[in-house]
Amino acid sequence: MHTLMRVPQSPTAGGGSPMGRRMTLRLRPCVLAAIAFVVVVALAPFAAAQRPGKPPRIGVMVPGTPASPGPLLVLLNALREIGLEGGRSAVFEIRYAEGHTDRYSAFAAELVALRVDVLITVSTPGALAAMRATKTIPTVMLGVSDPVGSGLVASLGRPGGNRTGLSLLAPELSAKRLDLLRQAFPQTSRVAVLWNTANEGMMLRFRETEAAAAVLGVTIESVGVRAPTDFEDAFERISNRRPETLLVLADTVTRGQTKRIVEFAHANRLPAIYEAREFVEAGGLMSYGIDFSDHFRRGASYVDKILKGAKPADLPVEQPSKFELIINVKAASALGLTLPPSLLVRADRLIE
Repeated sequence: MHTLMRVPQSPTAGGGSPMGRRMTLRLRPCVLAAIAFVVVVALAPFAAAQRPGKPPRIGVMVPGTPASPGPLLVLLNALREIGLEGGRSAVFEIRYAEGHTDRYSAFAAELVALRVDVLITVSTPGALAAMRATKTIPTVMLGVSDPVGSGLVASLGRPGGNRTGLSLLAPELSAKRLDLLRQAFPQTSRVAVLWNTANEGMMLRFRETEAAAAVLGVTIESVGVRAPTDFEDAFERISNRRPETLLVLADTVTRGQTKRIVEFAHANRLPAIYEAREFVEAGGLMSYGIDFSDHFRRGASYVDKILKGAKPADLPVEQPSKFELIINVKAASALGLTLPPSLLVRADRLIE
């Protein structure tokens, strides 16, 4: 049996010849099926953008809590600005890890089962959980330390697969934080580093910190945590080692304990520098790192491009371009510290 496919007369076809009026092609079923497959594949990237009468469903996995969403609000505002507003033009499925990285795998499986159109992940563990859960749903990664080293993308320029986004990869930041500690507290020779040893992305940042410390002549005291229950022991270890200053690497676990960490540093009169501004806004002394507001705003543009048909594999992973130094002058006063004017004048923001 053969299948007939009729092709209408071309507007430019001439005359009254049979070919000019109508062309009849006899195609085998297997050929027709192949043509249909090619058409479906070609149009697949645009499916989410078209979705007639149905708003896109966007899954989001974040480290924080509903009460302390952090930069998530920046992301949602940026998405609203490009026309994606929850409850109106988009459906958001938000999952909060609340400081527990072990929740990401279940969250990712749940969001994949909901068939979200785009999956947004924040942190390296979140991105890895999404990678294990789906090879097809477009995924926008935010807050990832080293996407290439973690195996999330083939390269920054050509990610490949279904993942793209923004990297936190900026090795010079580790040296800069230690240098700022030395400028603020010249007597610093031993720095305790509080970090999540279960996070692959944090391993890269810790190694960068070790390398910078060797150049600056500073001794690093590694204090690792893996879960919220580890912090009391970690605080005791820091107290026993009596470092002059403290550096806190920011990820799902440490961010989930922001208040406890800041309170510990104050109670022990321990000057600390943090990777993220929320620690300083919670009363910490100072932070130096990427501008996460800018980071999350840029993340919204990836979602927009994907919903309009772009493939994650073709969208290069961007690196940070804006950095900020924030100093809490009020906290310095409470600790009885006098920071050098040269440092204060360089701050992007002073909290007084």
